[in-house]
Amino acid sequence: MGTDDGRGRGEWARHWQYEQLPGLDLLRAHYVRHTFPRHAHDGYVIAAVTGGIEEIGLPGGTVRAGPGSVVLINPEVAHTARAGVPEGWAYATLYSPRELIAEVASEIATPRGTPGFTTDMVADAQGARAITEVHRAAEAGNALAADTLLRGVVARMLSRHAGPLPARPVRGAGAADAERARAVLEERMAAPPSLEQLAAELGTSPFALLRAFRVRYGMPPHTWLTDARVRRARRLLDAGTPPAEAAVTVGFTDQPHLNRHFTRIVGVPPGAYRRERAG
Repeated sequence: MGTDDGRGRGEWARHWQYEQLPGLDLLRAHYVRHTFPRHAHDGYVIAAVTGGIEEIGLPGGTVRAGPGSVVLINPEVAHTARAGVPEGWAYATLYSPRELIAEVASEIATPRGTPGFTTDMVADAQGARAITEVHRAAEAGNALAADTLLRGVVARMLSRHAGPLPARPVRGAGAADAERARAVLEERMAAPPSLEQLAAELGTSPFALLRAFRVRYGMPPHTWLTDARVRRARRLLDAGTPPAEAAVTVGFTDQPHLNRHFTRIVGVPPGAYRRERAG
């Protein structure tokens, strides 16, 4: 897939699911001006850059990925993404559920423990091609090929670039406060407290809580909450909830507010996302 992939040189994206690969999200896109704000995923990201340059902001620094690169991101790792050159970047991404990674890891006998990728990016032209072939097989409705290629890609990445997923150490009261704060925000997503109110409830100071939350989750509480709202909105849209209703349920003021944040984080508007889920 080149930077235009036969669709012209403007931005385009398709974010969808193939019913024969349950739990897997697929995104193929060419972005120029679009930037992804700091966010994280429930599962694993395996992405092949096929044109241009993608800049990924990760906890360890910024990675520049060009054609033939495979980007690997573990669950709950906060990151950003944007174009690294004026013409943007094109890529094919597999958003893999944890269950698939665990299943393949057990079959190929990777190290014990929850598997995780040990590198953020690798130069692997063959692996990148295989990722795009998963997309093509799914788009063609070839379930046998898509499933076979998907498991082959996952096995290739795990066998070459995996180790036990590092457990996040919980050190002291700060980390515990951050986890308690997250639980409060999850529970009261539609009407969250202010940072000062949240800190008072937890018996700490606003600055201490902010610092602990950043360390634990890689982003401040308000950024994390926006990401969490979009994740919940996705689940509601998957279940058939209309976007306007989903917006209010997760705490956005209205549907345009949901549209803006959803598009920035997911890469497509909620209407297009829901239409793909509807078939």
